[in-house]
Amino acid sequence: MFEYTSMNSPATVRSLQQRISEMQPVRLDARVLPTLEGLRPLLPGGSLRMGASYAVRGSRQLALAMLAEASASGAWCGVIGDASFGAEAAAALGIALDRCVVIPHPGEDALGLTGALAEVLTVLLLTPPSRPSPGEAERISARLREHDAALVVSGEWPRPESTLHVTASRWNGLGHGHGMLANRELVVQSQDRLGARRHTVRFQHGAVVAPGTAPVRRLGAP
Repeated sequence: MFEYTSMNSPATVRSLQQRISEMQPVRLDARVLPTLEGLRPLLPGGSLRMGASYAVRGSRQLALAMLAEASASGAWCGVIGDASFGAEAAAALGIALDRCVVIPHPGEDALGLTGALAEVLTVLLLTPPSRPSPGEAERISARLREHDAALVVSGEWPRPESTLHVTASRWNGLGHGHGMLANRELVVQSQDRLGARRHTVRFQHGAVVAPGTAPVRRLGAP
């Protein structure tokens, strides 16, 4: 089930909630969600915490990667407000498309839909149309805590559990006029209750490479 919908009415939301509730297994028992090894140094405790929100600034690819391990482990996820969402790129990161609900154009209903889907989805990625007020963010946070969901926001978000900010980006792969731009390195600074830290996240052919693995620098033949 790869849902790619506009969510134009409350009836559509209720129908989707019912379908997912019937199909989704019991939620994970732990209070944390599985997280890609290459992202763990950026997060307090090394994992996404259920009931918490996270802000990612500077890279939609990094924001989407935050969902990948939980999705691959069986969790249902949602992507709200990302009009440039690509199924192929998501699958390369490890997103299970048959358990992914995509709402590319939620309009002004983005926050309301996020709160509604937090009742049935385990982890959500939201690209809000504008910075929400503290009150709006707190209402969604209450939903997250009540239903054991996690939220990743691509952009600004009041009082997140952790903020990840891309400070530098570099592509690799091209030789002397040949090859492919297949490898990317992001220098990411994270800020949370434990302080600030810096870490390099490596993507190879769209997937996050574990720490200590050197990405392929050159592809193709002369």
